This record gives sequence, C-alpha cells and structure tokens, in this order.
Amino acid sequence: MKYFFLIFSLLIFTFFFYKGLQKDPTIIPSNLIEKQIPDFKLKKTKFFSFFDKSNLLEHREPKIINFFASWCPPCKVEHPNLMKLSEKFKIYGIAKKDNDIKIYEWLKEAGNPYTAIGLDDDGSASINWGVYGLPETFIVNNQGKIIYKQIGPITNNELKKINNILK
Repeated sequence: MKYFFLIFSLLIFTFFFYKGLQKDPTIIPSNLIEKQIPDFKLKKTKFFSFFDKSNLLEHREPKIINFFASWCPPCKVEHPNLMKLSEKFKIYGIAKKDNDIKIYEWLKEAGNPYTAIGLDDDGSASINWGVYGLPETFIVNNQGKIIYKQIGPITNNELKKINNILK
C-alpha cells in the first residue's frame, strides 16, 4: 500500500509531462483573434502617409498590420517577405518607439512595403494590440476582425501560410 501512492504520483506526473510535450511552446494565443480591431492612437510621420482605425475599417478588404522598428534586426529579416506581400495586399505599418528619419532612411534603402505608417511613440498602441515584441503582424478580415497573429519575423513558411489565409 505504501508504494501505491508513489506509483500513482509517478503516473500522474508522467501523464502531465507527456501532455506538456505535445504543446508547441512557440504558439502564444491572442485574445484578439475573432475580435474587432482595438482602439489605438498613432502619431503622424513627416515622410509617409498616415492611417488610423477608420482607415483599417474602410474598403472592406483584408489588410495586414505590421508592428516594426528600424532598430529591430528581426524586422529587417522579414522585410523582403513584406515586400512580396505588398504586391498583393495592403500593409499598414506601426513603428514602435522609432523616429521618422531612421524609418525613412531604412525604407528608402530597402523599399517601402507599407501603404501607410503611424508612429507608436509611447507603446500604447502596441499594448492595445497585445504586442509582445517586434516584429508582430496581424491580418484583419473584410469585417474588421483580427483573424491571424504572427509573432516574430515572417519567414518563407509564414509567407506561404499568410498567402493561404488571404486567398
């Protein structure tokens, strides 16, 4: 009988350990999936077209919202794939804690995939969208609901996934 509790505890531990191994630790769920775009405020840039929430809700078509910064190395990794996506879809950029001149210089050199850009100087828009780090990308459907969230850079695998979602 004294070994019963030891064996039972070991079985319980093994069960939960096995279940834990089946979960993908890279998937961070978003509370915003299937919900309307959150309220947010951005500052205008000197060099690029500006947008706000109302622009994301007009022209009932899917849109991509990308949180980025010129100082962000993973943002530069995903940039060629954003350029490919911008050939088919509108991409709106939210520059987190960045400045106009650095963004302008970077996009002048690498190309500009964004339809419009807004500055999130204080990080409040990022908080409202539930952004953990940079880059992060959201897909908004034609009803203004968030249907997908990509955490981290858009690699070739994610590019295929996003293209399939937007078809």
